[in-house]
Amino acid sequence: MRIWFLCKVKYAKENEQGLLKNVSEQYLVDAVSFTEAEARIYDMLGSTIRGDFQVTNISKSNFVDVFPYDDIDIWHKCKITYVVADADSGKEKKVTQYMLVTAHDVKEAYDRIHESLSNMLVTFRVPDITESPIVEVFPYEHDDEELLPPPPANLKPLSEVKAEQERRESTRAGNERGNFDDPEEAELREFNEGAE
Repeated sequence: MRIWFLCKVKYAKENEQGLLKNVSEQYLVDAVSFTEAEARIYDMLGSTIRGDFQVTNISKSNFVDVFPYDDIDIWHKCKITYVVADADSGKEKKVTQYMLVTAHDVKEAYDRIHESLSNMLVTFRVPDITESPIVEVFPYEHDDEELLPPPPANLKPLSEVKAEQERRESTRAGNERGNFDDPEEAELREFNEGAE
C-alpha cells in the first residue's frame, strides 16, 4: 500500500508581469518515510523551480489512492464512504476514504472516480468532492531508484558474498581431505612443504 506525503514548498515565482512573488504550493509524494519524501521532493523540484525553494512542511496525507488523467492537471479530493460488516461481531461499520482524481470540474471528477472505482465489490457513495490545492503528484516509479545514491565501493552484492563463502568452504573441505582444487593453493602447499 502506498503512503502519500503532503509537502508544502515555498519559493519565489514569476508572475505574468515578470515580478517575483513568494508562493507556497502543495505537492503529493509517494514515499516510505518522511526522509525519503523530503529527498524526492528536492530531487523532483530541483530541476523545475528556478532559484531557491524551501520545503516548509511534510505530513502524512489521508489519501489512499490517486487517479491521474492526462487531459488536465487540476486535482480534486473525493470523499468515498461505504459500509463493511465486521467479520467477528457481524456489525456494520462505515468506512471513509479520500482519493484524488484529475478533472476539469466537480461533475467530471464524480464521473471519473466512479469509473476508477468500478471494480469495487461494495457499493460506495461520494458525498463530497472539492478542488484540491495540490499542484502535482509524484508517484513512485521504478526508474526513481536511479535517484538513490550508489552503494559504497566496499559493499558487495549478497550473491557475490554467498558465492565467495561457498568457495571458501569447499576449499577448506578439500584441504581437510588433502584435495586441492585451487592450483594456487596446491602450489602454496608444495612451497610450504619444501620449506620444511
